[in-house]
Amino acid sequence: MLPAARTLPDRIAALVRADPGRPLVTYYGHDTDGAVVERTELSTTTWANWAAKLAGLLTDELEVERGDRLAVDLPTHWMLPVAWGAAWSAGIEVVAPDAPGAPAAVLCGPRSLDRWAPLADDLVVVAAALTPLARPFGGGVPAGVHDLGVEVWSQPDGYVPLDPPEPEDAALAGASHTDLLASARAAGSDERRLHTGLGDPDAARAAVAALLGGGSLVLVDDDAPPAPWWGERRAVIERDERVSRAG
Repeated sequence: MLPAARTLPDRIAALVRADPGRPLVTYYGHDTDGAVVERTELSTTTWANWAAKLAGLLTDELEVERGDRLAVDLPTHWMLPVAWGAAWSAGIEVVAPDAPGAPAAVLCGPRSLDRWAPLADDLVVVAAALTPLARPFGGGVPAGVHDLGVEVWSQPDGYVPLDPPEPEDAALAGASHTDLLASARAAGSDERRLHTGLGDPDAARAAVAALLGGGSLVLVDDDAPPAPWWGERRAVIERDERVSRAG
């Protein structure tokens, strides 16, 4: 049974208190030949710290406000759940990059940077290189674009919003904090679940429910070989026979 929480920041704080060192997000990146080139694991505390840093960058430095919309144009990557947590902490709604209406800000990756850089005069554009350890873009970013790997590190590991979110604030594609907490309670378990293709809204919603419901995520980048790439060898690497495929 999940403890009572009114908002998603309440739930994040409860997860950290309950088991700060528990592996929460594990990410596998692949090269073009399908070989694993990166494995990044975030504990509950590390995920919450990253979310706090990004929330601070968006609101304290870049003046994105509660009630604004953040378009997240990232592939399946560990930075994606970090972006969710950051937005929820500040009362910002996460929307898909093609959602109707103009967002106040966008978080994009290297493949979508060319799409958003020309709009940097009209909205906040933050770009993540998606390199290991969140390093900056090697060649820099276009004028007006904020390089997450340069600017996020100066932000504190804790975040206290000036205007805290309320339960009915939109959090993810129109779903409120209350909606997502209800989904998490329904999905609550201690399973490690494999998630791919988080650009799909249903897949993202399922991953959010698992993240907040007491489980943990194993994320596989969108360049991974097609199923059944996950198998006995990966299960051995994870040392956890409970890993199962979402959906």
